[in-house]
Amino acid sequence: MKTRYSYGGDEHIFVEMDEEMSLEAFFKSMSITNAVRAAHIDGITEVCPANGSFQIKFDPDRIAPDRLMSTLQSLEQAAEKADKRLQTRIVEIPVYYRDPWTTETLMRFRERHQDPAGTDLDYAARMNGYDTVEQFIHAHHASPWFVSMVGFVAGLPFLYQLVERERQIQVPKYLRPRTDTPKHTIGHGGCFGCIYSVRGAGGYQMFGITPMPIYDPTQKVSYLREFMVFFRPGDIVKWKPIDREEYDAITADVAANRYEPRIRKVTFDLDAFNADIDGTNQRLMEALHGV
Repeated sequence: MKTRYSYGGDEHIFVEMDEEMSLEAFFKSMSITNAVRAAHIDGITEVCPANGSFQIKFDPDRIAPDRLMSTLQSLEQAAEKADKRLQTRIVEIPVYYRDPWTTETLMRFRERHQDPAGTDLDYAARMNGYDTVEQFIHAHHASPWFVSMVGFVAGLPFLYQLVERERQIQVPKYLRPRTDTPKHTIGHGGCFGCIYSVRGAGGYQMFGITPMPIYDPTQKVSYLREFMVFFRPGDIVKWKPIDREEYDAITADVAANRYEPRIRKVTFDLDAFNADIDGTNQRLMEALHGV
């Protein structure tokens, strides 16, 4: 990895761990930003991590930019030796693939898509070398995903597939953004998946929808009463395919405050993952299901 530092005006430093996202870049960025917070450096007013990068906001009247840059570079050297184990959680997210709401929306915006005659799933399957949409859907939900960032839109998680790089789903965004995307859409653009936390514009390919709220500013949803945003960087997600009947049942349970997501505490070890990706994913699945 080749770290790049740059100033953003008089009050910001942007630090990019590498030119492309990787778990190594995420862990290095996490180690540095955790160290910055722990050091309570006078003059730093905000720390904003984002995938394999981060931004620091500072008060130049309290800390000189050159001094802050030197401090960050020293923390980067220490991060090279930091522990690459993360105490986190794995979460099961139900997904209704090929649902009527995203299907209706994508059909309204076909003139903005690379494949006006097909669907987003048709296009994604073809772009990733699958013969059928069913094969592609299986590849999408068979392995876990890593939450590398939460933000851009309130509560929206960016998800990075935990498989070998050559097996990761890759698909470009729409040629031109949509003006509408249903809330809780499961999307994908580039190497990142996401869940649209609110309804609005978007450009990621749409694969399905989840009945499970992930952002609730009213904090009325039972599992969001402590904090309005469900996801945290470092969470691990496992998609669970569901049908319309299951979707409606979960929607009713959410409305009645009966629904509780399946969540289990796990330790994610980056070195162990790189040494045995399939074995690590199997252990994560066993932890999720209590095996």
